[in-house]
Amino acid sequence: MNLRPAFLLPLLVLAGTAAAQSTGDSRTTTFQTSRGELIVNTGQPAPRDFGPPPPFAQLDRRGAGWLSADDAAAYPPLANDFIHADSNRDGRISKAEYERWARAR
Repeated sequence: MNLRPAFLLPLLVLAGTAAAQSTGDSRTTTFQTSRGELIVNTGQPAPRDFGPPPPFAQLDRRGAGWLSADDAAAYPPLANDFIHADSNRDGRISKAEYERWARAR
């Protein structure tokens, strides 16, 4: 069976990407092609450190006593976990829910 290089190259790139994602390593691989050198960089960026969760009052800018999804957007980890922090699924995060989420973080 004769596989063409045009078919093999995407497979190699995908395999390298999967390996880089599973190990967290960044890798650079160089391939020699008929059109010249091809350099493939794979990997994931380092995770951002957002620091500790801010006080509830800092996110509750309206003074409503609860946080909406828009309020949570000011602290990306909370926005990402909004559905989990909203334990009673009422579409908002109370101070008690926020504190529980912050302790578990």
